[in-house]
Amino acid sequence: MTNKVLIFSAPSGSGKSTVVNHILGRRSDIEFSVSATSRPPRGEEQDGVEYFFYAADIFRLLVRDDKFVEYEEVYPDRFYGTLKSEVNRIWSRGHVIIFDVDVKGGVNLKKYFGDKALSIFIQAPSVEVLRERLVRRGTDSAEDIEKRVAKAAEEMTYAPQFDRILVNDDLATALAEAEAMVDAFLKDDSASRP
Repeated sequence: MTNKVLIFSAPSGSGKSTVVNHILGRRSDIEFSVSATSRPPRGEEQDGVEYFFYAADIFRLLVRDDKFVEYEEVYPDRFYGTLKSEVNRIWSRGHVIIFDVDVKGGVNLKKYFGDKALSIFIQAPSVEVLRERLVRRGTDSAEDIEKRVAKAAEEMTYAPQFDRILVNDDLATALAEAEAMVDAFLKDDSASRP
């Protein structure tokens, strides 16, 4: 398998993690890329599993030393990024990399990897449906939901910068469409796999 990359990006509540986990469960030749962050671990999160956790000053040193494919300072001293070492680790195993990243990260990854990457933007059918999904989750305050919805509306403007747009109106349909997109992108190399 040549070095290929799958990039999934979406506003919060669009179903991105559900789609990514579904794809990971279908194919053993695809591996999740663990991102790096300068935020502290939440709950039971473990270093190297959910994220690679670094203090902000260490993250800056890694940026200075050109250790990232892409990174972003989302809030002051709150960095997120993709380590080159993680990309190399997955490719050295002969696997395709799958990214679950925010919209700006997705655009940056596509620019970096070019034709080696398939970038898919997942979106809810509308901002109103997105709001309903976030309310049903029951994990955010009304104020936080409105912040997420406002951010989602802005993030949706990035959709045209992705190779494909997947509207998650019906989950079963969205999962089948995601499978088809991934399979078509990886098909060129599947004949050469043992």
